[in-house]
Amino acid sequence: APAHRHSPAALRFIIEGSGAYTAVNGEKTYMEPGDFVITPSWTWHDHGHEGREPVVWLDGLDIPLVRVIGSIFVEHYPEERFPDGPPPGDSLERYGNNMRPINMLPEDLNSPIFSYPYDRSRETLEKLRNSTELDPYHGLKMEYIDPTSGGPAMATISTFLQLLPKNFKSEIYQSTESLIYSPVEGSGKVYIGKGKETKVFDWKERDVIVVPCWYPHQFETNEEAVVFSFSDKVVQTKLGLWREKRGNA
Repeated sequence: APAHRHSPAALRFIIEGSGAYTAVNGEKTYMEPGDFVITPSWTWHDHGHEGREPVVWLDGLDIPLVRVIGSIFVEHYPEERFPDGPPPGDSLERYGNNMRPINMLPEDLNSPIFSYPYDRSRETLEKLRNSTELDPYHGLKMEYIDPTSGGPAMATISTFLQLLPKNFKSEIYQSTESLIYSPVEGSGKVYIGKGKETKVFDWKERDVIVVPCWYPHQFETNEEAVVFSFSDKVVQTKLGLWREKRGNA
């Protein structure tokens, strides 16, 4: 895709394939399955593919929110590509190790890291699994953050990665956020709804699961699973509207 920018913020979660890249303000980010990549609002970005196999990713944007506000803007760069910026991986090296340059202060509400590689995120789950008590509703669930502030990685979309052990069945959970799940590893079932209206869906790697606002749901695994998800929780939280219900209480 030629270089462009738009006011809606976007994420892409890589489903399969390798060799493709996203460049944000001139910095290339090569994408591998399980990677979480951000193109913040109004940043120049373009996409390309230097490999041979097809690459598939899941896009997530805050277009519904931005449209309601009336702030949809799009601009195309006059050239096919935005000029080269820092070398690939520069932002991760600069901000991805619990440190930041002393002359750098947060300039906006988005993370300066454009790519969160799956191998590093997966390693975090693996290290914590033996020292962290599992949440009966979420297993082991972590949120992607902006390392300069500790807040969400994106200003309008919350993003998560969770580990569900083999033969795990979560307790019934519901919240006001609208959730989109994409399993990276494993398989199982998801129960969505309440009582006789409950729907049961089988899921596996590369599937997409949508849970609307305030729908009760629970996961069941056949084997150990890792699941990526995103939602509008960050916006609801800032507005004081987010709430959850755990179990049938």
